[in-house]
Amino acid sequence: MAAELGDAVKAVDGGLRVALRLTPKGRRDAIEGLAETADGGAEIKASVTAVPEDGKANRALVKLLSKSWGIPKSGIEIVSGATDRHKVLSLACDPERILPRIAQSIAAAS
Repeated sequence: MAAELGDAVKAVDGGLRVALRLTPKGRRDAIEGLAETADGGAEIKASVTAVPEDGKANRALVKLLSKSWGIPKSGIEIVSGATDRHKVLSLACDPERILPRIAQSIAAAS
């Protein structure tokens, strides 16, 4: 399961660490699959309709991931990249329960 996600998702103490590329002002709020990074790694692609002002796009992203992956909004934290398209998120969750949901959402987008 985790092998399918490449470097995009890693298990850490207390949950998961997720590398993600966010596109604000998109056509819809959606998880759009996996993308390769410049250094050969991987990240999850997502888009939201919200604009990147005053944290609106970040809040829309947290709402999207919470609904898609079944994690409370309070369990999703943007660790780095709050003002960048490339973000690292910390998910406070049970990895065994959430990894299949993440993989399913990416497979559905492909």
